[in-house]
Amino acid sequence: MKYSRVFINSLAYELAPEVVSTSDLESRLAPLYKKFRIPMGQLAALTGIHERRWWPKGHRLSDGALAAAYKVIDETGIEVSDLGAVVYTGVCRDQHEPATACRIAAELGVSKDTAIYDISNACLGVLSGILDIANRIELGQIKAGLVVSCESARHIVDITIDNMLADQTMQNYAQSLATLTGGSGAVAVLITDGSLPLKSERQHQLLGASHLSAPEHHNLCQWGLQEAGLNFYREFMRTDGVTLLKEGVELARHTWSHFLEQRDWVVEQVDKVICHQVGASNRRQVLSALNIPQEKEFPTYQLLGNMGTASLPVTAAMAHDQGFLNKGDQVSFLGIGSGLNCMMLGIKW
Repeated sequence: MKYSRVFINSLAYELAPEVVSTSDLESRLAPLYKKFRIPMGQLAALTGIHERRWWPKGHRLSDGALAAAYKVIDETGIEVSDLGAVVYTGVCRDQHEPATACRIAAELGVSKDTAIYDISNACLGVLSGILDIANRIELGQIKAGLVVSCESARHIVDITIDNMLADQTMQNYAQSLATLTGGSGAVAVLITDGSLPLKSERQHQLLGASHLSAPEHHNLCQWGLQEAGLNFYREFMRTDGVTLLKEGVELARHTWSHFLEQRDWVVEQVDKVICHQVGASNRRQVLSALNIPQEKEFPTYQLLGNMGTASLPVTAAMAHDQGFLNKGDQVSFLGIGSGLNCMMLGIKW
C-alpha cells in the first residue's frame, strides 16, 4: 500500500482518570500468591508495568471517544460537514449493534452522506481504521475521515482476578497474566487529503503500509464469552503469552522486511518508531529482532499498561507532544495484534 495524498492532521487522546497500581492488583491476588509462594512485585518485574488507568464504573465507551474527537475538532477547526467517514475501531463497544460509531457521529452532528461504521481487528483496530480512511481518500471518495476508539480494562480484569482466585492453578495464573496488563484510554485521529483549511499546522504524510498475517495462531489470545451455566455466559480472556510473543516476533520480522523493501528504506533511515505497548519483554524482543535501537522508540507501557487499540496512537500523540517526534522524521508505526496480524505504517512527520 502506497499513498500520495494522505495526511494525519491530528492525534488527540483522553486518558482514563483512575490510576490503578500493579501492587493494588497483586494485593487482591494475595491468597493465590501465598499458595504458590509468588513474591509480591512479580507482575511488575515480568511486565515492567507499574500502573495503568481505568474508567469509572458505568463509563460509556462512546463518551471517551467523543472527548478525544472534540479535542481533534478544537485543535484543527475542521468542519464536521467535511468528514466523509467516522469509524470506531475499539475492541470494546457500547453494544453489539448498532455500530458505536453511530452515537459518536450523531453527537458530532455529521452530514447524512458521511459513512459511519465500526472496524474490529484486535489491537490493530485504529491502524486498520487509518488505512481504511486513507484508501477512501486516495481513491478520491472523501477529503477527510475521523478514526476513534475507546478501550476499558476494568471489567475484564475484575472478572479475571475473580477467576484466578476461584481456579488456583499455575496454568490459569499463566494464561491470565496478560489480562492484568490492561489499561484504559481513548483516541481520535483525523486523516485528510491535505486540501482543507485547518488551524493546526500538523500534516504528517502517510507514505505507505505493509500488512502480513499468521491466522493459524488465532487461538493464542482470545477475549469473549464462555458458557458458565444454563442460559448463563461469562466473559473471559486467556493468553498463551510465551507462544504469542515468539510467533508475534517472527511475524514482525517478516513484516518489517516487507515494509523496508516496499519503502526502499534500510533500517538506518527510520528515525523513530512507535510500537504497540505491551510490556518490557515484548519491547526488548521486538526491537532486537528488527535491529532497532531502543532510543528510537518511545515507551508508555510503564504508566499506561496495554490500552489495546488506543496504545499505539496515544503513544504517538505523547511522543509528539514531548518533542520525541519532530517535523521531517521518518517514522514507522509498528502494530502486532492477536489473530495474528501485523501492520506497519510509514509516515513522514
